[in-house]
Amino acid sequence: MELRVRRAAFKDIPRIQALLHQVEEVHRMGRPDLFLDNAVKYTDGQLEVLIADDTRPIFVAADENDEVAGYGFCMVTDYTGSNYMHPIKELYIDDLCVDEAFRRQGVGQVIYDHIVAYAKEIGCYHLTLNVWACNPSAMRFYEKQGMQMLKKEMEVVL
Repeated sequence: MELRVRRAAFKDIPRIQALLHQVEEVHRMGRPDLFLDNAVKYTDGQLEVLIADDTRPIFVAADENDEVAGYGFCMVTDYTGSNYMHPIKELYIDDLCVDEAFRRQGVGQVIYDHIVAYAKEIGCYHLTLNVWACNPSAMRFYEKQGMQMLKKEMEVVL
């Protein structure tokens, strides 16, 4: 399968929504106390706004038929002018998902590599993301990429 990574377009919203449902299911199964059943992170209208926002690029991996096999939602943060941090630019991966039908075929790697290249191209100092503890396969994937713990978020359920 030959993949091309490109910026998401409005025409991709139905496929992105289908993938968001897959992500929701993983999160809901892992933490049903936090995630709603049959919910998605963004509405179609919110996705339209994100797709048009250069500070929050969404990249999709599409096959030779332009079918979206996965996506990477990103967020650029520029700390220039911060009172407490060096003036760096950060690329945060808000979400990376590969369709269940395309998993274990290198799609996630292609998306991740594209995001890293993009971050370098726009002058980012580092790439960050959060991984839910209930998603060990994602954790292993990111560790395989050389990512390491930056900080640890902890909780106590009351």
